[in-house]
Amino acid sequence: MSDNELGRFLRGRREAVGPEQAGLPAGLRRRTPGLRRSELATLAGISVEYLTRLEQGRDRNPSAQVLGALADALQLTLHDRLLLRRLTKEAPDGDPLVCAAAPPLSRTARPTVRAVLDRLQPTPAVVVNWVGDVIAHTHGYAQLFGPLGVLDGDAPNLVRHLFTDPRAREAYPDWEREADELVAQLRHEVPLRDPYVAELAEELTVTAGAEFADRFADLGATPRRVGSRRVTHPEAGPLRLLYETLALPEDGQRLVVHLPADETTATALDRLTGRRPGALRAVADTG
Repeated sequence: MSDNELGRFLRGRREAVGPEQAGLPAGLRRRTPGLRRSELATLAGISVEYLTRLEQGRDRNPSAQVLGALADALQLTLHDRLLLRRLTKEAPDGDPLVCAAAPPLSRTARPTVRAVLDRLQPTPAVVVNWVGDVIAHTHGYAQLFGPLGVLDGDAPNLVRHLFTDPRAREAYPDWEREADELVAQLRHEVPLRDPYVAELAEELTVTAGAEFADRFADLGATPRRVGSRRVTHPEAGPLRLLYETLALPEDGQRLVVHLPADETTATALDRLTGRRPGALRAVADTG
């Protein structure tokens, strides 16, 4: 990597965005292509001087919030947001987060927890750790949430999926509420300075921008352990689910169990899981 890949990247993307794309008037006699530094700085909420230092390589360690704001202003794709983050991490004076001193983040479920999952079949149930990594799940969960992209990749994560997978917007009609509640869990159910949460938050501040960063900064939001959610499934259609969250404090994990909230959803889940009709009974929502 050259000495100023980050600066070259920012300048190249700035020059590739026309003022009209950013909602600015084109104006007359523009001497440079794309956005002026002053325009990008205003859109990102930073000073022109600081943006100049970034582009010239005189500052190579911007905060995740600055990177997220620049990514939003430049309308970067997810691929480019990930590249922007990597360029910052690989800069000579970058300061990657180190998690070695933190308590180990469990990514496996105990045999007894897996036995509980087996007995919950065909109920859609999942075990996640405190950063939202999917640790274990039932077959019913895979049938329900797999087609939405939740389980894609080697290390699926509920928060990353919700904020960076376009399918999540289509799958959750109440996406805003889902985002509020998931970030509240991430923010409040772990120690304030947990480095694993900080690392994921830094990543998503860049890749998801203000939609994640603003929620993560909201200390007033509190997580819910019970509730309802609507899901638009590509095969089963609209579903209405109730969920219960059971804490597994020994491992820093939680078990989330989904149940049908009406007979239509119960019938659809039976078809998805290949079980006999009535295997999953609707539960009345009294909340």
